[in-house]
Amino acid sequence: MVKGREEGKEINDQALIQQVLRGNDHAFRILIETYRGLIYKAVYGVLRNEKDAEDAVQEVFLKIYSSLPKYHGKGLKSWMIRIAVNHAIDMKRKRDRRREEIIDDVEIRSLPSTMESVEGEIIHREMRQYIHGRIHELPENYRNVVFGYYIKEKSLQQLAAEERINEKSVRVKLHRARKWMKKRWKEDDFS
Repeated sequence: MVKGREEGKEINDQALIQQVLRGNDHAFRILIETYRGLIYKAVYGVLRNEKDAEDAVQEVFLKIYSSLPKYHGKGLKSWMIRIAVNHAIDMKRKRDRRREEIIDDVEIRSLPSTMESVEGEIIHREMRQYIHGRIHELPENYRNVVFGYYIKEKSLQQLAAEERINEKSVRVKLHRARKWMKKRWKEDDFS
């Protein structure tokens, strides 16, 4: 019984298409009303944005209208969905390209001049060397955990494994090292 309805629908769709091709605008409106939900779901699945999907549906029906003379009469739904999905993919690519261009533009504007970046790199390198030197002033039992945690950005678990101690001991060493640094170093030493 379902197959009979499908065939009846195809015949009805074929009759609608023939009327559209003869210039019957009302027949095209019926086609739009019949398949609008299907097309919307297809484009929304790609775009994931209601406004973009609404715009895409209108554009897809324009494409369908202009492509109807090329339609060969088999699988109307799949033919329309293919047009809809391809259009949505194109829209998404354009949207993503625009975002990339905006991001690139912002990045370019935020880049310092070459002179500033070279100067900044030199200052950064000198500061890094200075900090490494200061870390070597720490008592030996704190030095490895401070260097590993703050410079190498290792986790407490990694440091505990490397030092062959438990995680709590690493925390204690870090805490004592911070206290030692606060007593002996001034904040101005690092600015």
